[in-house]
Amino acid sequence: MDTAQVKKPYVPNEELEKKEIIRQYRALLRALKTKLKKGDKELVRRAFEMAAEAHRDMRRKSGEPYILHPLAVALITVEEIGLGVTSAICALLHDTVEDTEITLEDIEREFGSQCARIIDGLTKMSNIEESSNTSQQAENFRKILLTLAEDPRVILIKLADRLHNMRTLDSMSREKQLKIASETTFIYAPLAHRLGLYNIKLEMEDLAMKYTEPEAYFTIARKLQETRRERTRYINEFIKPIRERLQQEGFDFEIFGRPKTIHSIWQKMRKKGVSFEEVYDLFAIRIIFNSPPEREKADCWRVYSIITDFYMPNTERLRDWISNPKSNGYEALHITVMGPGGRWVEVQIRSRRMNEIAEKGLAAHWKYKEGTSTENRFDQWLQQIRELLSRSDSNTLDFLQDFKLNLFSEEIYVYTPKGDVKVLPAGATALDFAFAIHTDIGARCIGAKVNYKLVPISHKLHSGDQVEIITSQKQKPTEDWLNYVVTAKAKSAIKDALKEEKRQVAMEGKAMLEKKLDSMGVPASTANLNELMQYFHQTSLIDFYYQIAVKAIDLKELKHFVVNGDKLELPRTNPSPTNNLSGKDISLETSKNTHRKNEAELIIFGESSDKIAYKLANCCKPIPGDDVFGIITANEGLKIHRTNCPNAPQLLANYAHRIVKTKWAKNKEISFLTGLRIVGIDDVGVIHKITNVISGEMKINISALSIESQGGIFEGIIKVYIHDKEELDELVERLTKLDGIESITRLENA
Repeated sequence: MDTAQVKKPYVPNEELEKKEIIRQYRALLRALKTKLKKGDKELVRRAFEMAAEAHRDMRRKSGEPYILHPLAVALITVEEIGLGVTSAICALLHDTVEDTEITLEDIEREFGSQCARIIDGLTKMSNIEESSNTSQQAENFRKILLTLAEDPRVILIKLADRLHNMRTLDSMSREKQLKIASETTFIYAPLAHRLGLYNIKLEMEDLAMKYTEPEAYFTIARKLQETRRERTRYINEFIKPIRERLQQEGFDFEIFGRPKTIHSIWQKMRKKGVSFEEVYDLFAIRIIFNSPPEREKADCWRVYSIITDFYMPNTERLRDWISNPKSNGYEALHITVMGPGGRWVEVQIRSRRMNEIAEKGLAAHWKYKEGTSTENRFDQWLQQIRELLSRSDSNTLDFLQDFKLNLFSEEIYVYTPKGDVKVLPAGATALDFAFAIHTDIGARCIGAKVNYKLVPISHKLHSGDQVEIITSQKQKPTEDWLNYVVTAKAKSAIKDALKEEKRQVAMEGKAMLEKKLDSMGVPASTANLNELMQYFHQTSLIDFYYQIAVKAIDLKELKHFVVNGDKLELPRTNPSPTNNLSGKDISLETSKNTHRKNEAELIIFGESSDKIAYKLANCCKPIPGDDVFGIITANEGLKIHRTNCPNAPQLLANYAHRIVKTKWAKNKEISFLTGLRIVGIDDVGVIHKITNVISGEMKINISALSIESQGGIFEGIIKVYIHDKEELDELVERLTKLDGIESITRLENA
């Protein structure tokens, strides 16, 4: 991380601290001014005094008085999310029940049952984050999401709390920074996105990147600063004719350019494999106008018409969210036009009301609640959450992953034969649509007609499709169906159906086993079943019965057991089961592992310098010098991942208790395989120049080299043995200097 970013240590000063606390409290009252009814000011003051008294001896990790945190959270809930007095009071008191002597009863007595209920929800959320049991964490998170369907203010205040924690993350330890940043990208940014809080979502992603990808973050931030003047000049040139025409047409409006976030620029660079200089849409133009509700839609299209009088639109990139708002209430018209100098520019057109919903999301949405179709869609989504969360056994990490995917995905709008609209995530199939109508229809679905044409259940739908589901009483879900659906509701319903079917088959296996044991003269007691499960390497009784029913476990194996009274016992020489498809021979696994190359390289954990055996994760192929963390896995011991590994947010968010602090020891004798993608202009001798730098100048061994050339451009994949990241950086720097080389990127998975 840049040294310029390191904060000076905090020096307490009681007088200055008092002034800052009063200043923040007054800022909160100013933000609430338009929302205060009679008696509200006194309630807010009581909440502030109660929180200040409860936290009076507490300080944050940075050294600042703790009360500044609840004050900041309250200000975010009012100013940035648009909530009112009740939420401000709950934000001020959100940590009191967990961290101080104050009880829920005290809060209920002072501020009523509604505040007590919200603070109870917030307290439970904090406890979940500290939980070390991952499946318990997912189960608790499921319960908390139920509060979103009942009182969304719990989640909204939690998002404000998380945002302030992210803004003040500098004073935390590196491991805590990584855990909180990863949890934010894994759960809280998607939630903010789904609730329409785009500004908060974007800021969370940027702040998380600052800690998980510091090098890339500060490089892009520096380049944005360097190109700011040139960007401002271009924006002014672009908007000049549009502004003049809008004024002539009598619009009351604002028009301005906004830079894209560092995280979104970084995502674009990675996705398209381009450099910062090649990302064309570093900013978007936004036009916000005042218009009465009945004229908003027509005015959006009038503005569109004015823009396209000056600049040619790209019709494929038109996004009409005014005719079909997103289910979180977002409305706008997005267009991309060819600006001066042949550059594509994105323009967002919104009314003042639409802008408030875009900025404040859910809270503003309820302010404009008028029984509109948008409002109904939002309520439909909340209803879907209730349905999904109330399922009896949706308590696994799969649930959390499925739910997260549905939070973040873009939406498509699909119609029933009667013309009713269903909102589904992009990539949804005919089978997802069937389950969206009703679980029973999904379970019996054998195909569909999309726009009157017969398609299979796996057919991917597009916005505007009209879908009719075909069912059969004989149909039932199979394991394959899980590959055909993307919605959490469909996945959950299919898993439930498969479990039920497995349970029925397992009951047959149970009867077979009991019959066999009966013939041997022993009961199916818990002790005997445990003995058998250990022998057949089974961990679940249902799985054990199921394996018997499908003949994966052969009951003839019971001949190895000795009957001792009413107990089954294995003789001393314990043979392994011969027909076990699911169990693993542990000793064989271990002996295999001991012969692998480079399994016990040098690595330092914490401050000690022990030699510890570990494995490098295949998903990100770390090399010495990379920013890494270790995770203790169930089957493969310690695994090392890069902190920017695609799987890192999920691992750090869900398995924080298994994370091990790691850093590399210097060891120049061991080399690691890594890959580079090189793109450049196909010219005579270019391959020779590349191999000369690698093998000749730097004496690095090449493991594999493949080059493809097309239309004068070549793309090469080179796999090399590198000692550490320093050496890799030097190699990339030298290759970049060669004539004709356009870009060099490290392969995620070499």
